[in-house]
Amino acid sequence: MKYLLKDFEYYLKKEKGSSQNTIAAYLTDLNQYTLFLEKYHEITKPKFIEKKHIEGFLKSMKRQVSTKSLARKLTAIKGFHHFLMIEKEVDADVAKAFSAPKVEKSLPQVLSIDEVVSILEQVDKTKPLGLRNMALLELIYGSGLRVSELLDIQMEDIHLNQGYVIVKGKGNKERMVPISDMSIIALRNYIVKSREHLLGDLKVNFLFVNQNGNRLSRQGFFKILKKLSTDAGVKTECSPHTLRHSFATHLLENGMDLRTLQTLLGHEDISTTQIYTHISQKRIKEIYKDAHPRAKEVL
Repeated sequence: MKYLLKDFEYYLKKEKGSSQNTIAAYLTDLNQYTLFLEKYHEITKPKFIEKKHIEGFLKSMKRQVSTKSLARKLTAIKGFHHFLMIEKEVDADVAKAFSAPKVEKSLPQVLSIDEVVSILEQVDKTKPLGLRNMALLELIYGSGLRVSELLDIQMEDIHLNQGYVIVKGKGNKERMVPISDMSIIALRNYIVKSREHLLGDLKVNFLFVNQNGNRLSRQGFFKILKKLSTDAGVKTECSPHTLRHSFATHLLENGMDLRTLQTLLGHEDISTTQIYTHISQKRIKEIYKDAHPRAKEVL
């Protein structure tokens, strides 16, 4: 079924507009699924797959992975079988009846404003990499971008005089996101004083580059942020997505309405944005307990 998986990859990329990360995750899951079918049931053609085979695969995975990972694997399988129907490789969609397991949603980690400032203060702005790091942090926190959106920005996507950036979100959908004044200052410093130095003789159109002049990777940015947050003494587990969560939570706490926040974050469904109201309520309770003299139980 390798050629069908290749066709499915093309379908996800060109017709569904799925992100590269989603495609990679789905293909990993489906390679695991097709290997299982071949190893335990000697199935090499999709027309021989039955509901019981899918059940067997999910049952074997249930012992090995989290509920969240299992739900993603099922999503990949359902998408693949739907594709097989469209392509008339099978007469019936045997995965259609399966429902994803319920995934318990936990509230994402959020930094306080003081913690964000503390991380920013660790950046050495006297060096080219420091100027880049400041621009990275100011932009992702100041505009609430996904890390993939941040690192995919091209030079022509940035409009500093007008104060906005064009980013490509999920499903390859473009949106215009405002840039904060602090981000504009940091970006100008990086572009004028640092970027050409990092590029050397290379011609790279991505806004953010590494010390070798190539596009900065997700892993590279994660390591930068991890070191800065450790140096700042921040105890909260910190990733690029933590800064996006912090952006959203801080805006809500300062009076932004959900619809505007939804647009800024690029969420298709407002229910995705509503999780930040729960975070805000939790933080309000924590602040209240710390601040009110009668809120804590007297020991």
